[in-house]
This record gives sequence, structure tokens and C-alpha cells, in this order.
Amino acid sequence: MKITEQEVRYVAGLANLDLTEDEIHRMARELDQILTHMDKLNELDTSQVEPMAQVLYEAEETATLREDVERAALSNAEALANAPLPGAGYFKVPKVIER
Repeated sequence: MKITEQEVRYVAGLANLDLTEDEIHRMARELDQILTHMDKLNELDTSQVEPMAQVLYEAEETATLREDVERAALSNAEALANAPLPGAGYFKVPKVIER
């Protein structure tokens, strides 16, 4: 087994997730299956496959990216205009880490 239940508990703790014992067992099993599949994919010979920088290719009519045009940035007031709770020039958000 590549992933232990202890490692699942550790990562769940980092992500602040409360997993049940059943979920820990299932996650360890599923993550192990994923890593086993990745090992199988790593066995494929890709030496003849040309590396790609991106999946888009240069073509006027099929290009999906917009032209990069410089424009004025939002002011602080404009950026905060629709914020539910702005304060002191920043977005205020509820505390999410309680350790």
C-alpha cells in the first residue's frame, strides 16, 4: 500500500477536514488505487512524444485566447464597491483557521 491511513489522517488535518474512520479507510484505498494507476501510466514509452508547452496551437480562426490589451487597473474603491464587508481599504473575511 502506497498511502497509509496515518498519512490520510495527516493530510486531512492539514486540510482541516474531520474524516470518519470509514472515510479514512476509503480515502486510503482510493488514493492507493490512483497511485497504482499512475505507476502503470509511467510504464508507457513516451520517448517519441514531443513535449507540449500548451494545448492551444497557433491558428487565427481557432484561437480561443483574447488579445492582451493594456487597460487601467481598478481603483481600490472600485474593487471594494461590491464587497459584502469592506474595511480599511481591504476585503474583510471571516476567520477560517481555528487552531
